[in-house]
Amino acid sequence: MRRYFLFMLAILLCKISFSQNSDSVMIRKIFDQALTNSQCYQTLTDLTTQIGGRLAGSPQAAQAVEFMKKVLNENMFDSVWLQPCYVPHWVRGDKEIAYAEAKGKKTNLTICALGNSTGTGTKGIEAQVIEVKNFKQLDSLGEKNIKGKIVFYNYPFNEKFIDQFRAYGDAVGYRWAGPSRAAKYGAIATVVRSMTSNYDDVPHTGAMGYNDSFPKIPCCAVSLMGADKLDEMIRNNPDTKFYFRQTCEMKPDSVLSYNVIGELRGKKSPNQFITVGGHLDSWETGKGAQDDGAGCVQSIEVLRIFKNLGIKPNNTIRCVLFMNEENGSKGGAKYAEEAKRKGERHLFALESDAGGFSPQGFGFTGDSLAIRKIQSWKPLFEPYHIHEFDKGGGGSDIEHLKDECKVLCGLSPDSQRYFNYHHASTDVIENVNKRELELGAAAMASLIYLIDKYGL
Repeated sequence: MRRYFLFMLAILLCKISFSQNSDSVMIRKIFDQALTNSQCYQTLTDLTTQIGGRLAGSPQAAQAVEFMKKVLNENMFDSVWLQPCYVPHWVRGDKEIAYAEAKGKKTNLTICALGNSTGTGTKGIEAQVIEVKNFKQLDSLGEKNIKGKIVFYNYPFNEKFIDQFRAYGDAVGYRWAGPSRAAKYGAIATVVRSMTSNYDDVPHTGAMGYNDSFPKIPCCAVSLMGADKLDEMIRNNPDTKFYFRQTCEMKPDSVLSYNVIGELRGKKSPNQFITVGGHLDSWETGKGAQDDGAGCVQSIEVLRIFKNLGIKPNNTIRCVLFMNEENGSKGGAKYAEEAKRKGERHLFALESDAGGFSPQGFGFTGDSLAIRKIQSWKPLFEPYHIHEFDKGGGGSDIEHLKDECKVLCGLSPDSQRYFNYHHASTDVIENVNKRELELGAAAMASLIYLIDKYGL
């Protein structure tokens, strides 16, 4: 009996070894394909230079939908279609203007309106500016010190956080909730230090949200250099005034837009889905190259790699280019709504929305046993310097699938440079590295290959 047991154990170990070797060979092929025959950089170049920034509801967003649909059709995927969704229509208006004034001397500052903000009117707003370092200080100042003034949130990224997304998560509340928190005490406007650690004169926009219990006041972001100038002026003269003009507005009617979808139909379980995607909309201050044109073209490349290598998936693999992640998430909500309505079974969803930088791993949320199974494949990725298989991950668009999907996943690229470009005019194709972009696509395709082959 002992000999029989050892014999069967040896057979099992041989099977595991052969399977791992077979998977290793296929992953090598996937990376070779991505690094030598990819279209993702060229597609991203065309998207960003021919169309540029693609704020949901804009003509450029509509052009991007048609452009990406054409790209998917040219790759001859099994199905390509547009999924309608209604999106908010916010417009930036004229170029923003700002300056600080102390003792009769004006210092120009570089700002941009925050997404979804109200405007100041054509004359602009000027008032004494009061600086706060955090919400606790804001609350301690109260209405008697804040009413009628402009609040300046000067909260920097915490440089002790190695992961820049952690620093962003720590600071972004001042952009999102800051206006209403200040309006509660009678502030007439807010200005926030840009969400970046990159020291330059480029402001970073991004969405903010109003609490309907308080007045909707205008809000803008100032560059880091501008924030430091403003801080110095206030320290030298507490009566410093701040003026800014922005003519942005939220239009009353929503606009019809679309998610762009392509898929490869599964041969064994066509009604079980693996979704991979990024968001097609972007802020129009830049060209939306890193955020999130990169994720879109990487997701298309996953399907291209399968098709070019002749991999016939067991499950239906669906590429989704979501609309309106930046200021409403209507595309992600609509995709999940339709999946639930149709009774679709979603096995796995992967979103790339952290830039086209060198992939370092993935983050996972969902079924713990399934995640442990995925983590057992980590050795297959280590030759490609992909070593993070952590719990906690996903994406704003696929988050809506959490009740319909076994595991949600987010690609985790190197985070050190992402917030140099995030929501800024510097988010252009010149700041995307072709090889790093392709490595991310290969990592995504490799993980999806294993999940499709072995299931969860």
